[in-house]
Amino acid sequence: MQVQDRSTAAKVSKPSPRPSSSHDSSIRGQKSRDLSSLASSTSSCNTYTFVALFILVASITALFFLGRTSGGAALLCTNRRPIDPRIVRITYPKISWSEIPTFLPVDPAAVAPFSSFRSERWIVVSVSTSPTDALRALVKTRGWQLLAVGNTHTPVDWSLKGAIYLSVDLQARLGFRTVDFLPYGSYVRKSIGYLFAIQHGAILIYDADDRSDILGGDLHKHFDLDLAAAAGVDSGYPVLLQYSRAAEANRSVVNPYVHFGQRSVWPRGLPLESVSEVGHEKFYSEIRSGGQFIQQGLSNGLPDVDSVFYFTRKSSKSEPFDIFFDEEAPRVALPQGLMVPVNSFNTIFHSQAFWGLMLPVSVSSMASDVIRGYFAQRILWEIGGFVAVYPPTILRQDREESYPFAEENDLHVNVGRLTKFLISWRSDNSNFTLFEKILELSYALAQDGFWTEKDVELTAAWLQDLISIGYRQPLTMSMELDHPKGSNGHGDRREFVPRKISSVHLGVDESGIVNYEIGNLIRWRRNFGNVVLIMHCSGEVERTALEWRLLYGRIFKTVIIFSEHNSTDLAVEYGELSKVYKYLPKVFGQFADAEGFLFLEDSMVLNYWNLLQADKAKLWITNKVPQSWVSVSLDNKSTKWFVKQAAMVKKVVDTLPVHFQVSYKESGNEDKLVICSSEVFYVPRSFVGDFVDLVGLVGHLEMHHRVAIPLFFLAMNSQNFDSDALQRIVYEKSVAVPANGSSLSYYTPKAPAVYPLKIQNEPDFIKLVQLMASGDPLLMELV
Repeated sequence: MQVQDRSTAAKVSKPSPRPSSSHDSSIRGQKSRDLSSLASSTSSCNTYTFVALFILVASITALFFLGRTSGGAALLCTNRRPIDPRIVRITYPKISWSEIPTFLPVDPAAVAPFSSFRSERWIVVSVSTSPTDALRALVKTRGWQLLAVGNTHTPVDWSLKGAIYLSVDLQARLGFRTVDFLPYGSYVRKSIGYLFAIQHGAILIYDADDRSDILGGDLHKHFDLDLAAAAGVDSGYPVLLQYSRAAEANRSVVNPYVHFGQRSVWPRGLPLESVSEVGHEKFYSEIRSGGQFIQQGLSNGLPDVDSVFYFTRKSSKSEPFDIFFDEEAPRVALPQGLMVPVNSFNTIFHSQAFWGLMLPVSVSSMASDVIRGYFAQRILWEIGGFVAVYPPTILRQDREESYPFAEENDLHVNVGRLTKFLISWRSDNSNFTLFEKILELSYALAQDGFWTEKDVELTAAWLQDLISIGYRQPLTMSMELDHPKGSNGHGDRREFVPRKISSVHLGVDESGIVNYEIGNLIRWRRNFGNVVLIMHCSGEVERTALEWRLLYGRIFKTVIIFSEHNSTDLAVEYGELSKVYKYLPKVFGQFADAEGFLFLEDSMVLNYWNLLQADKAKLWITNKVPQSWVSVSLDNKSTKWFVKQAAMVKKVVDTLPVHFQVSYKESGNEDKLVICSSEVFYVPRSFVGDFVDLVGLVGHLEMHHRVAIPLFFLAMNSQNFDSDALQRIVYEKSVAVPANGSSLSYYTPKAPAVYPLKIQNEPDFIKLVQLMASGDPLLMELV
């Protein structure tokens, strides 16, 4: 959760105007005058109000009459479902790169005070409140010019001696194309600040916020500011440690906090499925210094963490986070094919990477800088550059601010897919210039739904602005992106063992016992790391989906969630519980390399540490649990539902191929209706084909999930069951779960699973995790 001035993110911003088709200074001058004349006369306001009301009434009347005609029916589509954005045609911007005019301000008088000002080093911040103490210290940073970028939430009298302040009105007068795409009340207006700094001589930009104190007050002590000197003969051609691509071929993103001593903390923008990767690198490779065009610093106090971390780790509102990283750990670089989250409040951009400063606007504010960072990393490879992560450079105080999970949906839902997309992306034209490749990739991201056409248009405007102000795009290099080298001739087996810095606030004893606990986590991950967990969630998934993924995603290959309350943003798919088995073949097909599939309803807690001895080559189901698995004899007193379900079972059994039919009849249940609660069962890879075939044989019959699953398992032959796997589960069928919470008084960590429970919100989830921590102590790091 990035907490700079993003409290404005939840507020409604003014709509951004559409960009003009040409760089017309007269039009832009009119916009500036509009912004500066908000206090118009009362009579004018009344006139405009009357005209607006007249147009509104006329429009409603026209729509009403259109709706009453056959032609109007073709125009009025209010009852139609929205068009899938994936099939909307996106226009590729056409830019005459050689004909872009030199920059001209809309209002020369407004920018005259800065026309001759030049500085090579700039600090760019977004401001929404009066100057903070951190800003008063930042403006005194020797050798750096502070530039504050305002928005509509910034006090109108904002002023700080020594700083340049760009109000919203002044931003409109500067003449940049980019301004037309920026929301008024957002920190992403920093994009104008970046352009202003580049226009006025910047060769270094420190992307910062207004609540950070630079450790020691000197950026030179923390970052590599002179790359030519750092890579030169006089410095002995120094090398950087670099994550090794050979360490784990399938990973696309790393958690740098582990390298700097904090194994249980992760940065905002790290895919949640990577949170469980807490082990340090087995070895590093090396790379020559000089190409670290983007340098990400760490933050002591409150690091850059997401809402999942912040609100599940917070022990009390009165106790702020005070996390520290190893200041002596060496900086570490990222090779081609491996990425790291990059933020907008503690990052150095060298001039070779200024094109990567643009903040996208069609994603949530909490995701904008992270998505920008991943986008920039991919393009860096085209010029032979890379990102490097540095030891802590700032101290940020923890001021709790409530951000809804929804503000981070673009991260938790899409970031894992985004990194894989970027790593696999290749330009269609090897002769493209760098800017042409940037625009090409922006278009590709819109086509795949990572952002919208608005950001494609913003990218085009941004690149043209850079050219207009004289920025010279770096030359691309012929890189072997499909076969990147892990080192640069300096050896590829350098070892570095991170310190284990105490995390008292997490309630974790950083002693030898942690190594044992980490060892257990690795064993569980090794055992279930290629098993897909399929969950069905009841209730409001917005309150629980992320928590379930966080809890079980540490152990399993992935967590697929179905619910009758689906959510595209949270990657929760629609699935009716009564026939959820019909949705499973699709998941089986998506993970053809998975070892097996474990189904679990959210009303049952899975104690995975007690399932290590279960045979993953056999079927697991609760056939040895009498409260779960029952055989019902049918007679004249049987209910209509039982009779109907039994008839469907008989119909399917009569059509079963011989091997299925014989197995089912040999079970001795031919004249009974077998019902299994089916909250949990496991299908190994070798039986996936049989399961899919049986689902196909049921076809369109409305057979209930609790009837179909035992039918399938018996047809696949009870001799293939590992009946001991789930025999000892705690199954309290008679326990009534309170409507307002979960009843966990009968929970035990010694059973493979416990039923029932009800998780409705984050406090319920925290209580559950605290109980489960008696079996997996590292779970305490989640709460």
